[in-house]
Amino acid sequence: MYIANQFKGKIMQDKNMLNYIKNVVEHIPTDWLRLTTHRLDIFNEKLAKVQFLEYFDALYKDNNWASSALNGLPSAYDYIRLGHPLSCVLEWAIAKLQHLAPNNVISFSSRMAPILAILRKNLLANKSTRIFYKGDLPDFFDAEILRRVYGYQFELKQVAYLSTISPFNGSTILIAQQAGIAPTTLSPNIDFFVNMPAQLGSIVLINGEQNESYISAIQHVRRRETIAMTPANCLAALKLLTGQTSTDNHNKSANKTLVLAAIKAITGTNTKALLGSSGLSIQYAIMMGLTHDALENHPGKAIKFIVPPNCYGGTNDQARRVAACLPNVEIVDLPVDGDNDMVQSIDTVLANIALEDAVPYIIAEIPTNPRVEVPDLIQLKAALSKERTTAAGKIAIDPVFILDQTFCPNVHFLGEGAILSTVRTISYASGSKFPSGGLCTAGYCVGNKKTTALMDKIDLHLQLCDNEATNLQVEILAKQMPSMKQRIQAAYQNTRELVDFIQATLPTAKINFVSQALAQQGFTPSVFSLDLPTKGDTHEAKETYKRALNHQLIDLMITKIPKESKHCVSYGQLQGCYWTIPATSTQGTTKEGDKDYIVRVALSPNMDVERHKKVFLDFVRTI
Repeated sequence: MYIANQFKGKIMQDKNMLNYIKNVVEHIPTDWLRLTTHRLDIFNEKLAKVQFLEYFDALYKDNNWASSALNGLPSAYDYIRLGHPLSCVLEWAIAKLQHLAPNNVISFSSRMAPILAILRKNLLANKSTRIFYKGDLPDFFDAEILRRVYGYQFELKQVAYLSTISPFNGSTILIAQQAGIAPTTLSPNIDFFVNMPAQLGSIVLINGEQNESYISAIQHVRRRETIAMTPANCLAALKLLTGQTSTDNHNKSANKTLVLAAIKAITGTNTKALLGSSGLSIQYAIMMGLTHDALENHPGKAIKFIVPPNCYGGTNDQARRVAACLPNVEIVDLPVDGDNDMVQSIDTVLANIALEDAVPYIIAEIPTNPRVEVPDLIQLKAALSKERTTAAGKIAIDPVFILDQTFCPNVHFLGEGAILSTVRTISYASGSKFPSGGLCTAGYCVGNKKTTALMDKIDLHLQLCDNEATNLQVEILAKQMPSMKQRIQAAYQNTRELVDFIQATLPTAKINFVSQALAQQGFTPSVFSLDLPTKGDTHEAKETYKRALNHQLIDLMITKIPKESKHCVSYGQLQGCYWTIPATSTQGTTKEGDKDYIVRVALSPNMDVERHKKVFLDFVRTI
């Protein structure tokens, strides 16, 4: 009788929870679906997801689903790619049904990424993995490539009855393609259950205390090689969970045609373009696609990814994570900013790699981040085109230049007659910036005519990782990209106006921004970095003073202009002005000595520049 009553109590508890979720779905704040970057003033990075769910759980216990209450919750994550309120709510609800801690449930836009995350951790730990699947194996699952290119080892077996899964000295993954999100009874012999609800992504359940060490590793793959399940798809999943219907009315085929046409017009190319769920999703496909090509065309040779040590932390971290998994892949530092010249650095590094007869792949941003520097492009082309020889006197392998063009996606590098049209070059951009105006995370890449075979390999890995852009992301890009060039120009004009004002008002500050001559060549970014004047008797005193001054400026701007100025690491939004310190945000995983403790400012085409000038003048008067 006790067991029967306990079972009834569980059913009632689940019903109450699902009813609460149904009410939450009907009252979600607009920003939960719309924002890609969230409020940093109410975000504690060390408590990402945890603090949000603690407050959310309190609302649940009070049966409070008011929009105002939900809107007052602390930020779950600072950036939508990493997670967001709706992904946390979905994971919380599933955890409740499964008797798991919310941290043991992680949702992905990709159906493959959670499997890759487990395989990666087991590779580094030299631990065995077996993968069971019910029904058909997903189309994107290519066991041969996973073993040969990614270096992952595993057993793969079809299973009809879960009761036949026996204990195993290693990790057991069960994957299932399901239409809904029904609760699943997890056997102790299943360590990870990866549910793949149709068209929505995947949800991984981490089973047992012995597997809790995997939580951070799986989250980090979501952070670096893919994205969380999107807000729209999380909402659809929550509706399915509560017995409601959800439909996808996006015409992906028509929208994709529009987006690909826009990319061709913007980049001046006529080659194949690819759409990923984020800029880092695209970058991961590029890295793995090029690694695959090197294994096939240059077997046995070392692969060198050449990366600026102070570039965007996601790029830096991802590159090193790939190298950590593959014995023939190594990261080589490429100093590009400040006293270092990108062209000279490239020439030196390529000469050394040529002597080793290795395969060189260069990842670089133009303009650089955060110093907003542009190399001499004629010299860059010459350095990339130079024929070099190995130590044995043979012709060395020519490099592939992987260009992060996020700051200036409108500049033509690749098309017929363009400066890098004759050098193997692939350009990519984060779609959360100018392409979408901050409305989604999707990214894209395109190559010149010399990279046709490479782009096919990149496409293969984009699909294998299931990291293509979602239907809604493609629809957003289709709506936003036609106005991209105009938005870039208007935002640049606002930035130039504010930069000129700061130079006149505080001439002792060092501003990193493009020259008028570079702007006439088409380099019209709307971001600049500001190295404020400092004082003190020692280097440490000067640095401490400057860092405090950075925060003073940013806090003043956000306090005085709260509707426009925001803490934000992103760029290219439709309105407002965004402030950050790269060393504590975009360079989070960068080595301390390579970090930039300066102010980075990103302006939009729609903002009150005069108001920002006035507040900056108030700041100058205080120092």
